[in-house]
Formats: sequence, C-alpha cells, structure tokens
Amino acid sequence: MWKSPAISCIVRRLTRARLGVQTLSSSYGSIPLAQLSDREYANDRCSSEAQFSHQAAFQNLDQNAGSVQKDKIGKNISRKEKTGFLINTLMDLKDNKEGIYGALDAWVAWEREFPIGPLKHALLALEKEHQWHRIVQVIKWMLSKGQGNTMGAYGQLIRALDKDHRAEEAHTIWVKKVGTDLHSVPWKLCSMMISVYYRNNMLDRLVKLFKGMEAFDRKLYDKVIVQRVANAHEMLGMPEEKKRVLQKYADVFAEKKQRFGKRSKQSTTKEKQDNMQ
Repeated sequence: MWKSPAISCIVRRLTRARLGVQTLSSSYGSIPLAQLSDREYANDRCSSEAQFSHQAAFQNLDQNAGSVQKDKIGKNISRKEKTGFLINTLMDLKDNKEGIYGALDAWVAWEREFPIGPLKHALLALEKEHQWHRIVQVIKWMLSKGQGNTMGAYGQLIRALDKDHRAEEAHTIWVKKVGTDLHSVPWKLCSMMISVYYRNNMLDRLVKLFKGMEAFDRKLYDKVIVQRVANAHEMLGMPEEKKRVLQKYADVFAEKKQRFGKRSKQSTTKEKQDNMQ
C-alpha cells in the first residue's frame, strides 16, 4: 500500500514514542520492590521531618510572641493601675474563698517578685470601705504564700477579725502568733488586744493579758486602756485590784491633765501676744 510521506512521518513518531514507554516500563520493572519501598519510605520520612520542623518553628514563634506580649502588657500597666484593678476585683467578687484566692493568684502571677507594697495599699483601701471580711481573706492568702509574716500584718488581721465579729478567732491568732512573748510585742498591739477583749466581754482574758504585761514590767500609757483594765477587775468582782490599778497609774491621768493645762496656758499667752501686737 502506498503511503504518503506525511503519514509515514507520523507512524515513525508513534513507533518511537511506544518504544520509549516500553523502555521506561522495563527499567522500572527491573528495580526490586524492596528498593522502591526504601525510597518511598525515605521520601515520606523527609517530608514528615520537614513538616514537623515547620510545626515546631511555628510553635516556638507563637510562644515567643506570647511571652513578648505578656512582658509588654506587664510593663505597660503602672503599679497604681494594677493596685486599682485588684481593689475593684476584690470589691466585685462574691463572698467566696476560692474565688478570692483565685483572683489573687492570677493577679500576682504577672509579678516577678511578691508585690507586698501594692497589697498593703489594697488593704488600706479595703479598710476605708470597711471590707473587713475581704481583709481577712487577703491577709490569710498572703500568709499561705509565706508572705506578710509580721506583727503589723497580724495586728491588722486581728483588728479585721474583731470588726468582722470573729473575736474568738482573733484571740486564737493572738495566742498562737503574737502573744507568745509579751516582752517584745509592741505596745500598740497589746493595747488593741485589751480593747478587743473588753468590747467582746472576754474579761478573764483581758486580766490575764494585763498580768502578763506586768510580769515583764510593761506599763500602760493610755488613760482609756487603764480605765478598761480597772473596770474589768471590778466586773470580775475584784475591787481591790481595781483600786490598785488606778493608784498605780494615777500619773497617767495626772499627765493628761497637766498636758491639757500646759496647752491651755500656752494658747492664752499666745493670744495675749497677738493682742499686744
């Protein structure tokens, strides 16, 4: 059969293409199956390692970005704003110990060092609002963290407990944490505890505290406190002790009168000088 040159050219190209496909197929057929599996496994492993590397890089980037943002937030907020935020949070929270402790834990987590200063400001603000129960919770949380273990903190706790009508608990704190060594307890705390006992009709404990102070030669310097000690002895049926106390501290009452007299005399002298001018 006669074939045109164009058809002959097409036939030759198709034949060459078929031979190329057969050659390629035979070459793949000559490769062992195990070798193919190893290559595929290696390729898959490289792909997985590359993917894992990319994921790890993105995770590190997210962590770094988070830490940078956290550090930026902590630096941008002033101490005054942090304290104000804490006060508002404590005011708004319900009366729940877990909620209060959780809020305090979250608030202090931003700080590198325990923020004892801002907490003192927060406690003073709570005192102004007569939030005695909140004050008790905050101080107890501080003590649970090993912070604020001072006479001042315990005095503030005792006062808040007394205001919160928890005098028995205030007495327990005094006995365990403060009144163990009456020789070194500040006079201000002793005076406060005498007042707590007097207000809550714990007269036996008041007299016991007074006797302990006398044993260390600790003297009373406040007229009101002296009078309360004397009254406690009288109400307990000890009139002789009342008389002794009043006689012992008669100078406290005399000093008060003398001070007022001096001030009055000085004021009169100043008025005369002003009139002469």
